Amino acid sequence: MARRRTKSKRRRGPRSVSLLNALEAYTYGAILSEGIAGTSPWGLLTGATDIGYATSTSYADGWGAGYAGYQPTTSTVAVGTGQISLGDIISEPGQALGVMTSNFQSNMIPMAVQSLAVGVGFRFGKRLLRRPLANINRNIMKPMLGAGIKL
Repeated sequence: MARRRTKSKRRRGPRSVSLLNALEAYTYGAILSEGIAGTSPWGLLTGATDIGYATSTSYADGWGAGYAGYQPTTSTVAVGTGQISLGDIISEPGQALGVMTSNFQSNMIPMAVQSLAVGVGFRFGKRLLRRPLANINRNIMKPMLGAGIKL
């Protein structure tokens, strides 16, 4: 008679949250939001909704052209494009996404270099500090905070 095949145990994900992994993920998010939106992840979510266009009028001395030598010049300029927030994306999606696309194209290489440096730094840092981190997790984090959080 053929042997019965036993069911393999279901694999479970880790039951604890790693603070170092959360910090690494936030660092990647900060690199992306600074490069694309010009603000921190918190500023991206809660920043002011101030994007739009403003018209300004200036008077240039035309010497002989126009009334009394002055000609008004009006121009439309974009305002609030330094820091893009979620409110800006919702209120003016075309302008906000245009600014974000421009920022991404101009900051693509620095963001890639920063992401590479963060990845290498966290990998070597975790490897270098493996024993002290395990000691902290075993002797401080688990007894005091429970099994849900580790460093």
